[in-house]
Amino acid sequence: MSDQGRGWTFLTNHAHVLVCIAEEPDVRGRDIAARVGITERAAQSIVSDLVGDGYVTRRKEGRRNHYEVNPEAPLRHPLEQDHTIGELLVTLGRLRPRPRRAGSR
Repeated sequence: MSDQGRGWTFLTNHAHVLVCIAEEPDVRGRDIAARVGITERAAQSIVSDLVGDGYVTRRKEGRRNHYEVNPEAPLRHPLEQDHTIGELLVTLGRLRPRPRRAGSR
């Protein structure tokens, strides 16, 4: 049986939506839904969650939305809350690492 046939993945749909937004800041809701494999309504709900909790900002540009990920926002689960969204996206290859400042570890 393939991994997809088992019905679970390591990342949640919220993480998948975040990856879509990080890859394409002008992505449409229907495209997010198709890529993640969820309904448009679920995609809209997840985007609203991410915006509401400060992980993503949304601004209207004409008839489209433009999104920006807040890379400094902490991961939500207590096991990972000392890491940021930016670190996750860097690990997944969706965001370039920030240059280290002199004297930082």
